[in-house]
Amino acid sequence: MIILHWARFILAALLMGAGLLTLLATAVGLFRFHYVLNRINVAAKCDTFGVLLTFSSLILILGWDIASLKLFLIMVFLWLANPVSGHLMAHLEVATNPDIMKECEIIRYDAD
Repeated sequence: MIILHWARFILAALLMGAGLLTLLATAVGLFRFHYVLNRINVAAKCDTFGVLLTFSSLILILGWDIASLKLFLIMVFLWLANPVSGHLMAHLEVATNPDIMKECEIIRYDAD
């Protein structure tokens, strides 16, 4: 029984470390990239994955109770809402920026 407890603790620690590294990569990406669409992309993808790993770690530590159910529901909401909000912000930037053609590389696929 004690081996199972330590195995769960080690797995939770690994998940927490991976989640914190992912969130750190998000912060570095927000400062490193210069254009707003790149920042939105980094924030939407890495933040979502970092929250998934961190909340999975907390659920594993807590075990199966009402608090872990609440964390799971928050994790599902963020998993669905974060990419959608990032897409909407990127669409708003493209729609309102008059200099978008100068700042972005547009790839066009013309049908033959």
